[in-house]
Amino acid sequence: MLYYLIICRSLTYAQRTAAALGRAGISAYLFRTPRQIAGEGCSHCVKIRQRDLEDALAVLRRADLFPKRVFLAQDGGGYQEVGL
Repeated sequence: MLYYLIICRSLTYAQRTAAALGRAGISAYLFRTPRQIAGEGCSHCVKIRQRDLEDALAVLRRADLFPKRVFLAQDGGGYQEVGL
């Protein structure tokens, strides 16, 4: 199953992102960003279903929460960055 990872700049930002999506009825799961895509330092991300990306980005724009980066998690463990 394909899903998206919304990379956030901090744990607090990730918590706010997950809460905003949850209030909008979008299932969102918070966890640490995989090392392959984390970059420098530690970061947190929010996992959403593939079909929810467009709605999730609209919800986040309205809430003034802007993702640092977004990745598509591919079958087999690969990640592909998505341009916003």
